[in-house]
This record gives sequence, structure tokens and C-alpha cells, in this order.
Amino acid sequence: MIHKIKALHSNGSGMSIRGIARRLGISRNTVRKYLAMSEEEIQARQSNRERRKLLDPHRAYIRHLMESFPGLSAVKIHRKLKEKHPDLPVSIRTVRRYVARLKQTSTLKQERYYEPVLDMVPGVQCQVDPGELRGVLVAGQPTTVYFVVFVLSYSRLMYVGLSPRPIDTGTFIRMHDAAFRYFGGRPEECVYDQTRLVVIKERYRELTLNEQFHGYATVAGFRIRACEGYDPESKGKVEAGVRYLKGNGLAGEHFDSWADLEAYMAEWLDATANARKHGSTGESPRQRYERDERGHMRPYLTPSIDFTPACRETRKADKTGLVSWKSNRYSVPMRYQRATVGVREEQDFLVFLDLETGEEITRHALCHGRGQVIKKKSHYRDKARRIADCEAEIQRRLGDDGIRMSALLKKGAPDIYKDQLTGLIRLLDRHGIPAPLLAHLLDQPRLTTSRIEDYLEAYRKRPDLLDELRTGQEPRERPAAAADSATRAMLRPYAAICETGEVSDAVH
Repeated sequence: MIHKIKALHSNGSGMSIRGIARRLGISRNTVRKYLAMSEEEIQARQSNRERRKLLDPHRAYIRHLMESFPGLSAVKIHRKLKEKHPDLPVSIRTVRRYVARLKQTSTLKQERYYEPVLDMVPGVQCQVDPGELRGVLVAGQPTTVYFVVFVLSYSRLMYVGLSPRPIDTGTFIRMHDAAFRYFGGRPEECVYDQTRLVVIKERYRELTLNEQFHGYATVAGFRIRACEGYDPESKGKVEAGVRYLKGNGLAGEHFDSWADLEAYMAEWLDATANARKHGSTGESPRQRYERDERGHMRPYLTPSIDFTPACRETRKADKTGLVSWKSNRYSVPMRYQRATVGVREEQDFLVFLDLETGEEITRHALCHGRGQVIKKKSHYRDKARRIADCEAEIQRRLGDDGIRMSALLKKGAPDIYKDQLTGLIRLLDRHGIPAPLLAHLLDQPRLTTSRIEDYLEAYRKRPDLLDELRTGQEPRERPAAAADSATRAMLRPYAAICETGEVSDAVH
């Protein structure tokens, strides 16, 4: 580097300091420092290749940080060093270079334990991974291309299945059938991540498999092996294949039609993906397969059982869980709001399917009219059931008085009756209603929860006034002549509640 700088500068007749710095990607101060060095200084510097680094005294501490906190950035290490040694004259760039050198020369604890995978047995394993790529131009329109990549672990021979719509279980099975026919046989096992096309649920590594796909695998004669959740490195060969497909196969291409895309993919597989020199094996996947693996593949015949669902249409549910079909709208369970579902007609029924599992979601009697909304109550929250549950809870807490209290709330606010009931339950949780006040409330012609809360507040501050109110005249009438002005003043807050539902300042 020093001699290169000297040569470019050529004693002032060559490039400028700025130009040298730009050419070599270093700072101008570094260029000035080396230009100012004499030949003796240069020789002394180069003869001491193992000179002591500024951070060598702190090496143990830096190693401790790197081992204790894998992935800790050089910026954070620099900050920790400055906290420990405020006067340490070291820059972030110096720390970054020192950490990079330490990673190359030291054995640090890894975040994960790795060991060699014994997949060098031909005909044993195929790794499978579905994916999608948005924005591919097909017939001039940005299109989402859904695909499944199959890679034989030994030879790296690849097959890609394509779909213009989200892949359901039936499509997934058809792609396996096409892949095994392309390979000319089947492997002993296929490895997947935990897509719902294969695994419905995992608990303690106990798998509940997609029944339809499991049935196909059983008849076809291969084992299903699922990786642990969120662990793509367990099937790194097909993950690399997915990146290769996106970056080399589909990126920068446009197609006149879907058929044109499928023809291109077939040619790309034969002429590029399976003909290239593979970076890991050092040879063409096709040549390696034909020489070493084809003879170890198991025979494969397309199963005679029809695993393909009759679904050929998809629809997207709106935010209310309704799906449009032939000028009518049908409900699906609320968990499918704004989701895409499969639709097919079966005689006099319209059947909705989960696109991932192929399982039936629900079915409706087919409506032959127009503009109708066909719903199932089970697809939505049952408001009547929730009201009944609230009424039962109030009755449990207040006994028969709870029935009368609910009736008064219904008369007071029929349009928001359910909210009134849930509000009363919260009041009972916080306060409860004393028996004298409850008796007075049940004498009212109608109630609201906010008025009950005001009564509770007034009663909490002056419970003695309630008896005088109940023995006196109605709030809207003038107090009896025998009552003095002090009594009228004390009763006024309760009268205000009955008239307006608000607590008077006199209560406080």
C-alpha cells in the first residue's frame, strides 16, 4: 500500500492526494502520512509486521464481550470500551478492524451448533420449499407467481412447479407428481418447513399432518420430514435454490402469457439450472444425477386415487367475512376476513375451502336469486347469547332483583342494552350495590348504568340522605311544609340525580 501511494504520487508529478485517496479508498490523512515517511521509516514499519496493536491490552475484555453477547456490533464494543477507559484514544473504525481480525483468528462461541449433514447418499432425500415472487410481468401486468422448488440433496437436480394463484393442497400434490416424473423416480423422504400444506400443528415436535397430503405421501411411498419451526437452515439446499430461481430464473424477465412463462421455466431448468457447474459439487446437477443417483431413485407411478379437489375458483372475503359468488354474497367464519378462499359448487351447495390445507371451511345452500346475503349465525358473534350471559351473571349476583334491574336497564336504553349490562357488571365488580340503595333503584320507572353509578357515588358520601328521600316527597315536587330549609338542601342532590342523572356539587 505504501509503495503504491508513492508510485501514484510520483514525487508530486503524478496524482493528487485527493485522487490517490479516491483511487485506493483510503482517507487523505492516510495518504499524507505515508507520503511524509522516509524510506528508512517505511522499511522499519514493514519489518515489524507483528507490531503491538493499540487494543491488544484490552483483547481479553473484547473477547469476553464477543463471547457473552454473540452478534454484538463494533459500535457497541467501542462504547463499552470508552465507558471502561474514557481516555482510550481509539476510533470506531479501529475497533471494527480489530474485531474483524479477532473473529478470523480466534475461536468464539457460536450462536448455534452445526455439524456435517450426511446427505451424500444418492436417492435418499429431496428438499421442498414453496414461495412466491411479486411483480413478474405476464401479459404486460405485474403478477404474483407462486412456485414450489424441489432439489435432490445429493445431485442438486432441481424442478420448479408454477401456479398463478395461491397453492392449495391439491396443487401441491400435482406439483410433487410432476417433480417425480421429471426426476424419473422418487426419493425415500422429502424435507419441508412447517407450511400448513404439510403440517397443521406441532406440539413438542409431535406433528399433526395435513391429512390429504399425508394420504398422497403414503400411497406414493415417501416419508415426510418436517424441520423445526422458523429454521430454514435445516434445508439450506432448497433455500439456495429458491434464491437462485428468483435471482437468476425470474428476475428481469417478462412473458407474453402464462403458457410462455411455463415454457421458459422448462427451458431454464434444462439449459441453465441443471446444466451449470454447481458451486458446491463442482459439476453439473444433470450429469451428477445421471451418473450417480438415477439408479438409486425408487420407481414412481402417479397414484390412481384422485387427490385433486374440484376447487378451481378463488375469491377474497371482504372485511365483514362475506364472499361474492354469482351476484350473491355468502358468509365465511370471521377468521377468514379479507382472506382468499377456494370456492366450488357441489350440486345444490356452495363449498368454501382453505387454500392451504384444502379442507372445507363451510358450505351454504346455493342461492339462485340475485343480490342476496346468505349468512350463518355461527360465523359471527352471537349478540343474543352475549346478552343472555350478561343477564344470567347479573341474576347470579343480585338474585331475582337482578331480573328486575335488567328490565329497568332495557327500558332506559334499549338501543345499547348489551353495553348497559356489561357496564353494570363492572360496577358490581368495583362497588356492589347496598341493599337500601338497591331497593330504591328498583322503585324507579327506568334506569341507565350511568345513573346507577351516580346514585352509588351520592350514597357513598351521604348514605343517611337516602332514608329521608324515600320518606319525603317525589324529587320533582316541593318538599313538605314541615321540612326545614336544611333538610331540603340535603335532599337536593338525590332529587338532582332523579331529574338529570348527574351528581350535584352539593353532594361533594
